[in-house]
Amino acid sequence: MLRLTFAVLFSSLLSLTSQAETFIIGAQNIQYYPHYDFSQENDKGLAWAILEAYADQSGHELIYHDMPIKRLQLEMRKGNVDFVYPDNPKWYNQIVPASEKYFSAPLTRALGGTIVNPNDVGKGIDRIQRLSIPLGFTPVNWQQRVDLKQTRLVPVSDTLSALYLLKKDRVDAANLEYSVTQYLTLTSPQYGPFTLDPALPYDNVGFMLSTINHPAVLTDINTFIRTHGELIDSLKQKYNLRDPEIILKELRERFYP
Repeated sequence: MLRLTFAVLFSSLLSLTSQAETFIIGAQNIQYYPHYDFSQENDKGLAWAILEAYADQSGHELIYHDMPIKRLQLEMRKGNVDFVYPDNPKWYNQIVPASEKYFSAPLTRALGGTIVNPNDVGKGIDRIQRLSIPLGFTPVNWQQRVDLKQTRLVPVSDTLSALYLLKKDRVDAANLEYSVTQYLTLTSPQYGPFTLDPALPYDNVGFMLSTINHPAVLTDINTFIRTHGELIDSLKQKYNLRDPEIILKELRERFYP
C-alpha cells in the first residue's frame, strides 16, 4: 500500500513537472513603477509581483525581456515572445490587431491623464498647446486637438524626461500615469510637485497580458486573479496603487469642490 501511494504521488509530481513550461514575456522598456519597470534586477513592480505569484502556483517559469514599445508586437508576431505586457484591445496597433490576439483580465488598472503644475489646475484645455508624451504612446484623447493643430505633441524617451520639460515650462502638460508621476516626484522631488487635472482628458485603462498562441495560459491567469483577490489586494497595497475612480474622486473634491 505504501509503495502504491508513493507511486501515485510520484506520478502526480511527474505530471505537474511535465506540464510546467517556460514563457517569455515582452514588456515595455519604460519606467512605469510602481505598475512595472522590467529593467530592474529585483523588484519590477506590481505586474511582475502578480505574475511571479502565478508562476509559483502554476510551476511555469516566466522570463521577462524589456524592449521598445513599437518592437513588442513585432517580436510576438515573429514568435520571439509569448506574451506582451501591458496591452489592451482598445490600443491602436498595425502589427497585430486586437482581433488576432487574446487578452487577460487586467492585472491592474492605470489612471493616465493630463499632468500639470498644481497652480495650473482648472485653467482649461486651451492652455495646453505643448504636450509631452512618451514615445510609442497613442494620444487618443488628444488626437482631435492635434489634428486641428491646437496642441503639439512633444515626444520624450521616458517619464522623467516628460516631467523635466514640464518643470522647465517647455511644455504645458504631460500625458502620463498618475501613480507613476506621484512615485517619481516622491523619489525625485526636484521634478515636482505635479498633479492630474481631472477636468482634462484622462483614461482609466486596464493593463493586460496579450498573446497570439497561448490563450489557455491566459485563462489560467484569469482564474488565478479571480481566486486570489486577497493576495492581489495586498500586493496593490504594498505598491500603493489604488483604483482610478477613488483617485479621481479625491482629486475632484480637492480641486473642484
